[in-house]
Amino acid sequence: MNTYLIRLKLLSDTTFGRGDGVSGLLDSEVQHDADGLPYLGGRTLKGLLRNECIKIMGALRSQGLSQCFEPSASRLFGSPGTTEDPSGIMHVGNARLPEDLCRAVHKDVRRGTLKPWEVLDSLTTIRRQTAIDPVSGAPQENTLRSVRVIIRGLPFTAQVSFAVAPSVHDLALLAACVKALRRVGEGRNRGRGLVECRLLDGAAVDCTDHYFAEFRRAITGC
Repeated sequence: MNTYLIRLKLLSDTTFGRGDGVSGLLDSEVQHDADGLPYLGGRTLKGLLRNECIKIMGALRSQGLSQCFEPSASRLFGSPGTTEDPSGIMHVGNARLPEDLCRAVHKDVRRGTLKPWEVLDSLTTIRRQTAIDPVSGAPQENTLRSVRVIIRGLPFTAQVSFAVAPSVHDLALLAACVKALRRVGEGRNRGRGLVECRLLDGAAVDCTDHYFAEFRRAITGC
């Protein structure tokens, strides 16, 4: 099987930042499509998983247990700076809201019965925050920021495809990375972006625990 899914459930308000705001209204806007539906870019999600992989491999190396998964780390995420496979065999698509919701919203936007801004407003809210002086504990002047956040509880799903069939060790390491990913987006140090992530097979059956058990078995045998 060459196609899997990663499902993210937002456990707290989250900002999939797009790197800019809306002049005079927002300091930080969420990434959204032409219909007003928020999403997390696939390259960003793969980068977050890569960061978890780096942490996991570092922990394994410190215990002399990394040899089982060094090839899989390179296969999944590539080897930057080399011509061998700089990006890896794994492609991660955008994490989007449920497909039936996206289709229904797209249809209503095309008909004109919904406006993209109405869609965005229904799935998000605005949070305002100020920087706190570390000494006095008082809000700092002129630091008020307005940030759009996606409301908690929403599920997002990203398709994961492989250029060649992944090995059991590849999927075991991926499952470990998926389980380890706990926060995404902006404002993670302010309590935003808490997520629960799961790995699903092509039939949308949760296989996270199955492959994580393989990960633990492989470490034991290293």
